[in-house]
Amino acid sequence: MTQKKFDLAKNLALKLNNQLKAGGVPGRFGQEATAPVDKREQRRRDAAAGLVPFACKLPSELAQQLSERAVAHEGGMTGLLVELLGKALKKK
Repeated sequence: MTQKKFDLAKNLALKLNNQLKAGGVPGRFGQEATAPVDKREQRRRDAAAGLVPFACKLPSELAQQLSERAVAHEGGMTGLLVELLGKALKKK
């Protein structure tokens, strides 16, 4: 049984449409794109980069100044603190 040209095109379109639906959404556009990294994974990444957690208490005025400067710094708060502490320790 032969099919008409229209029926062949229609079947091809249906087949293509079903393949697109079944393919799913790639991770970079779907839920994975907005999924935050869990704390355990972030700690593993930091450890691989040679970073260690360091906590200290600062006066609120100093913390505010650091936060304002960190917004403009390309490395964020961590990059800013690394830069400032590195400069301060080289002076001594």
